[in-house]
Amino acid sequence: ALGRASQRLLGICGVWDRLPRDRVCSYERMRVWDASRSADGPGALCFDCAEVGEPDLGSIVDGRALQWHCLQAARAAGVVVIEAGLRDVAIGETCARIQATDGRAISAQLVVGADGTSSTTRRLLGIDTAGHAYGADALVAHVRTAKPHHNTAWQRFLPTGPLAFLPLSDGRSSIVWSVRREQAARLRALDAAEFASALDAASAEVLGRTELTTPVAAFPLRLQYATTYVRERVALIGDAAHVVHPLAGQGLNLGLMDCGALASVLAAAHDAKAFGDLAVLRRYERWRKSENLPAAAAFDGVDRLFSNADPALTALRAAGLQCVARWPFAKRLFARRALGLAGDAPAFLRRAPADFTASRFSRRK
Repeated sequence: ALGRASQRLLGICGVWDRLPRDRVCSYERMRVWDASRSADGPGALCFDCAEVGEPDLGSIVDGRALQWHCLQAARAAGVVVIEAGLRDVAIGETCARIQATDGRAISAQLVVGADGTSSTTRRLLGIDTAGHAYGADALVAHVRTAKPHHNTAWQRFLPTGPLAFLPLSDGRSSIVWSVRREQAARLRALDAAEFASALDAASAEVLGRTELTTPVAAFPLRLQYATTYVRERVALIGDAAHVVHPLAGQGLNLGLMDCGALASVLAAAHDAKAFGDLAVLRRYERWRKSENLPAAAAFDGVDRLFSNADPALTALRAAGLQCVARWPFAKRLFARRALGLAGDAPAFLRRAPADFTASRFSRRK
């Protein structure tokens, strides 16, 4: 799920306009409701792009297509891609030295660790992480639904965790179903018809009966953040620096904003020889921690509030959803935050480039 600021970053990098149309689906509405209420009742929260003056609220993008086009754009920009693993990182007085698994040695002014949740860069540098495992998995699959999704993202909060239906361009939906690990194992052991039946019960058939069209994948959920994002001549970005709950679909967006912030900080340094200076990199760390840590805490708090059957909390969250639904200002703020247009995003991403059309993949005319 990509917000507007992420789309603009990809547009500047020459990626967004090259994504195949059948691999991108813009969603114009989002409906969120608690399992104790109905999707179309007063306790449901509905966001519409018209309320924030945008052509859509974001886009669901095929991950493999996005990766491939990012790689092609990087190569077109002159990036040299070395298809080898990382064996060692040594920080010297004038440069960082990398040992690759193919035997090559590379010197650099700056090493950017963008190597994911189990970052080798982070491990080799001895950077600790904090956080906790949720003891749950996100089940991901594509389904065909009896009712059209109407370019709407649907999310129902169940006592076991949130269930989301994300619209795809071919009319199907991608589900992200967060459940406790034991339940995830039982669900994955079901055949396609049995799984669809369980999904229908969990979704209250908000989009009618479902049909599984892909195998079900499982991803363990955790909250994790590096105690420091930077060392002399090293910066961590994306999942190497922070991992959040997927309920708000912000994981990749946070990582892309790391990229934009690091680019801004390095541009302000002017001299490439200063790119690895700790004083320069600390500005990036302060900037992104001030955004990433509150976001991670907020997603964690929402999961704790909604993923339980406590009667008092059930009443509290129902009242909270109703309050937000009645306050247009609050709804606009949440929507703009999800789009990446609020908060401390890099200045060059808060304004639309003249040659970037955000509505390229929107079906709304």
